[in-house]
Amino acid sequence: MKKKAKQKTAKKKVVKMMAAVRGTGKGRAAKEKKKKAVATSRNKILSVNPYTEKVMNEFMTMSPAEVRSIIARSRAAFAGWRDRPITERLSHVTRLADVLRTEKRSYAELMTKEMGKPIKDALAEVEKCATLCDYYAANAERFLLPEMVATEAKKSYVAFEPLGIVLAIEPWNFPFWQVFRAAVPSVSTGNVVVLKHASNVPMTALAIEDSFRKAGFPEGVFKTLLIDPAATVKLIDDDLVDAVALTGSNRAGEEIGAHAGGKIKKLVLELGGSDPFIVLDDADVEKAARTAANARMVNSGQSCIAAKRFIVMESVSGEFMKHFIARLREMKIGDPLDETTDIGPVARKDIRDGLRAQLQDAKRKGAKTVELPQPLSKGYFFAPCVVLNPTPDMKVLTDEVFGPIAPIVVVKNEDEVIAAANNTEYGLGAAIWSTDTVRAELLARRIETGFVAINDMVRSDPRLPFGGVKKSGVGRELSHYGLMEFVNIKTVVVKE
Repeated sequence: MKKKAKQKTAKKKVVKMMAAVRGTGKGRAAKEKKKKAVATSRNKILSVNPYTEKVMNEFMTMSPAEVRSIIARSRAAFAGWRDRPITERLSHVTRLADVLRTEKRSYAELMTKEMGKPIKDALAEVEKCATLCDYYAANAERFLLPEMVATEAKKSYVAFEPLGIVLAIEPWNFPFWQVFRAAVPSVSTGNVVVLKHASNVPMTALAIEDSFRKAGFPEGVFKTLLIDPAATVKLIDDDLVDAVALTGSNRAGEEIGAHAGGKIKKLVLELGGSDPFIVLDDADVEKAARTAANARMVNSGQSCIAAKRFIVMESVSGEFMKHFIARLREMKIGDPLDETTDIGPVARKDIRDGLRAQLQDAKRKGAKTVELPQPLSKGYFFAPCVVLNPTPDMKVLTDEVFGPIAPIVVVKNEDEVIAAANNTEYGLGAAIWSTDTVRAELLARRIETGFVAINDMVRSDPRLPFGGVKKSGVGRELSHYGLMEFVNIKTVVVKE
């Protein structure tokens, strides 16, 4: 019996050992279960052409291990990148501008196919990114010079040093510009950047990473992460990044802001807008109206700084509406790859559905509308429309409208202009039209916003700071102000 017991025990040991070697039994089951759990935690990211409604490509989100590996390489890259002479860093920025101009057509076509932007606008966007690179290549060294301060000490100065890894969370509507205006100033100062782009533009995100690679940036200085929102938040919660730049919705800003604040991370938010376009009684009305239509239809109406509410003095309202609607009717809606197209499809089906709901809300509440005909049966198109004399409770005024709906509010005097303009939780941009620029500038001081354009439409410029107040965001991008957002402003005092 003892011999049989010993043989049985020995057999169990052999079976256990073989299971460990081959991964069979409980060990293999556990591994398979773990492997399955990891697999199910990864999601597909689809690239869908909003004009054809067809899937162009699909990707799997990166696993936690892949993300940590990329972050580790970025951290290692920062150690070397920050210590390179700024002239060397900026030489890469100059080459990046060259890459953008060389590859402009292919990058523009990719944007157009992936999110529906008219090709002529996409080409202009790539060129604008190259201009941004030119600006920082020419000026960043001067901006970052130590600032000498006279004190009782032998020497006192302020130095500007990089923070580390900047997480850029960017939207789909200007899929190149939004990334470059966050990334280029950051890498110029010596930071490195990891990009979490919008889930509907993964091919664009990877193309941007490739542009940095072609410009000769060291591995890890700019990386794209194909991850979902939960994994993005985890980067902040796990202290894997040092600062966060987000352009997106207010809901995203509130969530990311809460997590970044909880970890004491430097944060810049560029959020929604409901920009007023104001036409005073002494304006060049035809020019104002035609510019207003163009300003509303920027990127098929999908822009945070597109004119979204038209506030017009009563004495010129009829003439304004005539020219505004006439200009809308001139615009060509259709294939975004056609060079003559002015308005393409909106980027996603859910965006189109949301616009329909906002328009229906206005109609239910009694609004009169002027609607252009729907151009095509295919594609995520939403025809431009005008909402006349909307009431303050309508969603076309209370919500940010991210598409080609144009509400026109008629007012009697300047006080009503200001009241209507400021009657929003947003404060990103505004336009004022008047032949009396002194009058317009006085009104501009009363509007709660981060940017005012007089006799023009709101548009960002690398030389000028960009950002908002109220729920339109925190901090600034562009110019030397944007450059200073992600640096350690360090005071150094030498006593003797």
